[in-house]
Amino acid sequence: MNDKDRLKGTTTVAITCKDGVVFATETRATMGNLIAHKVADKIFKIDDHIGATIAGAVSDAQSLMKYISAEVALYKLRNGEKISIESAAALASNILHSSRFYPFFVQTLIGGIDDTGAKVYSLDPTGGMIEDKFISTGSGSPVAYGVLEDRYNDDLYVEEGVDIAIRAIKSAMERDAFSGNSVLVATITEDEGFKKLSNEEVEKKIKDIT
Repeated sequence: MNDKDRLKGTTTVAITCKDGVVFATETRATMGNLIAHKVADKIFKIDDHIGATIAGAVSDAQSLMKYISAEVALYKLRNGEKISIESAAALASNILHSSRFYPFFVQTLIGGIDDTGAKVYSLDPTGGMIEDKFISTGSGSPVAYGVLEDRYNDDLYVEEGVDIAIRAIKSAMERDAFSGNSVLVATITEDEGFKKLSNEEVEKKIKDIT
């Protein structure tokens, strides 16, 4: 196993809202007590209406995202329509489960919005698949969950969800040594599809909520 396989430690968050989904992560990748990278991108666009976050071994996470993206694109090509969020999560689950004896060392959040509304799913390395209204993974997730449990409600819109997701990530960065450096945020709505916020937009929101 090379160094890149061992890079890990992170905090990721996914939140369902009335009009879409919010993803947020920090950008630190660690190797033991070494901060190996400060600008690791942990949010991936799977399709215009689907996104994912990763926590765990970088090489495994990148490979898994390529597999899922390719299969989702093939589904659209063969069927002439977009795959549902549940089906995309089930597809990812099947990929993970089929590799359970040589597992991908990752925790994945996958979600988006379709005809049934906004959904997010948590996937473990062996293919376990659980839907929830908000989810956090990674080493800083216990801290992030404290914020999510306190502030989440069923009437949130994406704009409010972004503020809560940033608060959750920032709290984790304050207490978890494996999470840090900066915050990444992406949203998925019916009107705009998958959209990553710029660094300037994120920094402005951080200033507004602190």
